[in-house]
Amino acid sequence: MAARDALWSSRRARAIIKARDVGGAIRLARQERGWRLSDLGEECGYSASTISRMETGRRAGTDLDMLRRVATAAGVPLDLLGELVGITTAPPVTVAPTVSRPAETDDAMRRRTLMTAGLAVPLTLLTGLDDALAILPEPKTPPSQAQLTARLARARRQFDTGSLTRLIAELPDLLASANHAAESSRAPEAFALLAGCYDVATETLNKIGSYPASRITADRATTAAALSGSPIAMAASARCLGIVLRHEDRRALADRVTLTAADRLDATGLTTQAQAAAYAQMLATCAYNAAQAGDRARALELIADAGKAAARLPDHPVAGQPFTITPAQVTLYKVGVHWSLGDAGTAIDAGTDLHPSQFPTPERRGRLHTDMARAWWQWGRPDQAAHALLAAYHQAPGEVTARPSIRQIAVDLVQCHPRADGAHRLAAILRNTR
Repeated sequence: MAARDALWSSRRARAIIKARDVGGAIRLARQERGWRLSDLGEECGYSASTISRMETGRRAGTDLDMLRRVATAAGVPLDLLGELVGITTAPPVTVAPTVSRPAETDDAMRRRTLMTAGLAVPLTLLTGLDDALAILPEPKTPPSQAQLTARLARARRQFDTGSLTRLIAELPDLLASANHAAESSRAPEAFALLAGCYDVATETLNKIGSYPASRITADRATTAAALSGSPIAMAASARCLGIVLRHEDRRALADRVTLTAADRLDATGLTTQAQAAAYAQMLATCAYNAAQAGDRARALELIADAGKAAARLPDHPVAGQPFTITPAQVTLYKVGVHWSLGDAGTAIDAGTDLHPSQFPTPERRGRLHTDMARAWWQWGRPDQAAHALLAAYHQAPGEVTARPSIRQIAVDLVQCHPRADGAHRLAAILRNTR
């Protein structure tokens, strides 16, 4: 205890804590142990280059579960980690103060992290969903395929409109009902529906930052999709799994998963509009994966191919199709690709002509503004970033308050640029969603 106090009370440590430099704290703890980057990486399951990017700030430190894993392995105390990321202190616009519990479990820490990151989902609902993933309950009333299809469509609408609390409350019975239907009929269509239910669960869990649980639902979705034999269902589940793998920093595997699904779609000949839309979606996802991995040439090639594939699609989504991608949505992916590659100016240019009316759901309209906010923030334009974040909040509040990475931009903006136009309104939003 004395050694710990001496380290974290040193002048260097106090400067790191004051600057809320999570990477610096991890580096300090690692060096105190006499570890190399590879030693820490081996301890927590990440590559040395990933640890290096995290320590030097070249990797955005907003994946709280990953931060906890690395920091704990390095020897950063959990209560100090909470202070560094704004969880256990009480700055004016971040989160409510909490009492550190030295003996609390990893799962309890993860739940508290989610709750204090701006997630307006009661803990009891998260516990209920976790329990359902461990042991599925009996469905309240076994539904017909038509009823299950309608329930899945409602879950999708709840996701699109940001009604995450209601959606999470309904997921346990939806998953139980879909499993019951698939096991009873063993029909391909029932397995495709089951995969779709697990897909929406994966996307929801990803949205709120519950990555370990999202890996469970993604794995189950891919299994159900394979049993369905549908290339479109397999593509949808592969896309969700790829997102989970990106959060696990397994970008090469995410790339292989999505490319395999794209190749499977291409082999169909893309004879239907649903297949063509799925193919364009997978190419756009692959482009984003490549950009996240820093593969510039491949990312630009893939997003260009996605644009060509989407050019044959209508300007507005076709109801009833698993993939609702449009040319405008591919352009939005282009914004994300260039932002990921560090080309903020090009990202902003790509998104200049996009308009919320081109996106049919509040979630997609909110995503338009958050992607632009990330680019403006990367370019060092806090006023424009604040306006984009406020526009996102107007369209879909959860895109700002529930997504850890976007909320962190809002927190940093308010703290670093309190006089920026719109910062005062952002501060009020953050205070009200602690």
